[in-house]
Amino acid sequence: MIHHNDLLDDGELLYLPAFLPRPDASQLLQQLSNEVSWRQEQITLYGKTHDIPRLQAFQGEPGLHYRYSRLNLTSTTWHPAIASLLPRLEQLCASQFNCALLNLYRDGNDAMGWHSDDEPELGQNPVIASLSLGQNRRFLLRHKQQPQQKKIELTLHHGDLLVMSGNTQHNWQHSIPRTRKALNPRINLTFRQILNPSA
Repeated sequence: MIHHNDLLDDGELLYLPAFLPRPDASQLLQQLSNEVSWRQEQITLYGKTHDIPRLQAFQGEPGLHYRYSRLNLTSTTWHPAIASLLPRLEQLCASQFNCALLNLYRDGNDAMGWHSDDEPELGQNPVIASLSLGQNRRFLLRHKQQPQQKKIELTLHHGDLLVMSGNTQHNWQHSIPRTRKALNPRINLTFRQILNPSA
């Protein structure tokens, strides 16, 4: 267990290498690759519609809605293998999770742009637990108010868990950058708690 609060004096990061042992992580990667109904969502920017550069799924308790970048996602039923992780994750994070956003990065061209997980339905100081499966990828953080501050870089490996909490989302953005390197697929599960789901 590695705390990275020395890197973020105005945020909280908890990094757990090999949270899932390699055999368990590999089994979960294969299950989700084959059994999840992956979709390529589209967003409209400046009047033009674009495919987002990754595949997605949104799972959780029934009837949940998650909105970001003008997308409105409705939860589908938990995959049993994901649901089985919840008790351990909730105990570790001292937080409840009622949904997870799943991202499938097919190769190095698939990426995640700079953003914060600061949607209103996540509450004031959301806890985001991010589980990585498959290909190692660079994970970058940059400060919102101090753009001159040096970016922070972590490499997320197969089975690693990264937990962002406190006021991290207020002060920092994060991204998964593109690369020209030949990469294998990566699946990322970000567990979160949507508040007032009936609202």
